[in-house]
Amino acid sequence: MLSTIFSRGIRGAITLKENTKEEIKSATIELLSEMLKQNEINTEDISFAIFTLTDDLNADFPAKYAREFLNFDFVPMMCYHELDVPNSLKMCLRILLNVNTSKKQNEIKHIYLKDAKKLRQDIKND
Repeated sequence: MLSTIFSRGIRGAITLKENTKEEIKSATIELLSEMLKQNEINTEDISFAIFTLTDDLNADFPAKYAREFLNFDFVPMMCYHELDVPNSLKMCLRILLNVNTSKKQNEIKHIYLKDAKKLRQDIKND
């Protein structure tokens, strides 16, 4: 029996300690690696990736590190600034992956690391 393939969004977020290239690199690799692992994603199944950074993060492009270290060579990617809402979480990198998968929506694992866990306290990361 063939499984049906769906287009699914997978969210993730992580906070950084400082606005440096090294910190953006480390956070991008850590978060994306966990998103790929927890959802059993192969990069060829990713339609596109969107990265957002809060306004206090501008030292580098996270997409650069996805391409360089995680085999995202053929994945279309864009980087944006997150909306600057008063009293919102600072120093935060967010990622939205659009993937082709046979998983149902309730089987998708959204990943929130470090202080970004505050954004979705209803989600427990293993």
